[in-house]
Amino acid sequence: MLDIVIEVKNLTRFYKLKEGNKIALDNVSFDVKQGEVFGLLGPNGAGKTTTIKILTTLLLPTAGEAKVLGLDVVTESQKIRDNINFVYGGERGVYGRLTGKEYMYYFCTLYKVKHREQQALIERLLDLVGLKDAENQIIHTYSKGMIQRLHIARSLINEPKLLFLDEPTIGLDPVGAKLLRDLVRELSNRGITIILTTHYMQEADDLCDRIAFIRDGKISTIGEPIQIKESCNHLNLYEAFMSLDQTNALQKDKMFKNLEVDELKDPFVHLKFETDSLAETEITSYLEQFGQVLKLRKREISLEDAYIYLMKDAG
Repeated sequence: MLDIVIEVKNLTRFYKLKEGNKIALDNVSFDVKQGEVFGLLGPNGAGKTTTIKILTTLLLPTAGEAKVLGLDVVTESQKIRDNINFVYGGERGVYGRLTGKEYMYYFCTLYKVKHREQQALIERLLDLVGLKDAENQIIHTYSKGMIQRLHIARSLINEPKLLFLDEPTIGLDPVGAKLLRDLVRELSNRGITIILTTHYMQEADDLCDRIAFIRDGKISTIGEPIQIKESCNHLNLYEAFMSLDQTNALQKDKMFKNLEVDELKDPFVHLKFETDSLAETEITSYLEQFGQVLKLRKREISLEDAYIYLMKDAG
C-alpha cells in the first residue's frame, strides 16, 4: 500500500496567448497521503481546475513533475485513469430519461464490468449512496442531491483508489448537502483518497484532513484545518448583539475593520468585526454611541476568517 498517493514537484503550466504566456500554475509542490480528504481551495481562476486536470491526465504540465499512485501523469496516464474517478458539482452528465438503475448499467458497460457481476455491483453502490429505493425512478424526477449521489455511485464502479470531487454540494439544500458530506466521510473511512474543491469553508473544515490554499497559480498555505486557524489567532475578531439606533452611521464609521451587520428583528442586529487590540470595555463604550450593546464577545477564528486573512496578500 502506498503512503503518498499524489506527489507534485515544481508543477508549472502556462498557456500561450497572443499577448504572451499566461501562467496557470507557478512552481507548485505538495503531496497527498493515502486515505486523506485533501482540500484544494481558492478563488475562481486560482489554478484549482488546472491542477486537477493535470492530476487526472486531462492536461499535460509545461514543467515539473506529478505522480498519482506512483505513476507519472505524462508517461503512465492510462494506468492512472484505471484507478481514479471524478465527480463534478451540478447536474451535468446524467441522462434524465433513464432510471437510476439503467444509468448504472450503462456505465458498467462502459467500464467493461462483466455482465454477470453488474447487478450485484449496482445494488451495492446504490445502497451505499442511499438510492436503492429510487433505483427505478426516472432520473428526471431526482432532486439535485439525489443526482449528486448517483454521480458518486457511478464514480465508484471502477473501484477507484482516488476520487476527485469538484464542488460536490454546490446548489444543494442543507439536507442534501449533509447527506453528501456523510457519504464523503464514509468513502474516506473505506480508504478512498479524496481531493475536494469547494467554496464552502465550513464544509472544508468539517471534511478535510489537510487543506491547501491556492491563488494566482501558487500555493500559499498547506496544513490541517486547526493548524491554519491557529495561525490566525492573533486576529482580534469580535461579535456583538445590540439594539442599533444608527445603522448607517455605524456602517460608515471607520473604527472597525471588515464590519458585517446582520439584521435580526428590528432594531436588533448581529455585528462581526475586527479591532486593533482594543479592550472589551473600550469596544463596548465605542459601540454604545450607536445603540445599546446586549452582548460582546471575542469569537473563535473560523476557516473562512483564516482564508480571507491568509489569501488577501497571496500571489
